[in-house]
Amino acid sequence: MITLHKLNGTPIVINAELIESLEIGQETVVALATGNRFLVRESAEEITQKVVEYRKKINSEAKAINPIQGFERT
Repeated sequence: MITLHKLNGTPIVINAELIESLEIGQETVVALATGNRFLVRESAEEITQKVVEYRKKINSEAKAINPIQGFERT
């Protein structure tokens, strides 16, 4: 989840995995896979950076799983 701000300054938390596209203009339009669209203050570059940081955090927290652990021959 990333925090963005609507044009009136109200914070909005958006699921970064659902962002489908960003429309660049005077304000940025965030289009989600759900069909919802939000006008936000942040630029496309700022949003992209927030998504990258979010994914880095999520991937660093993921633990590697050994698929054969517990099935070793003794």
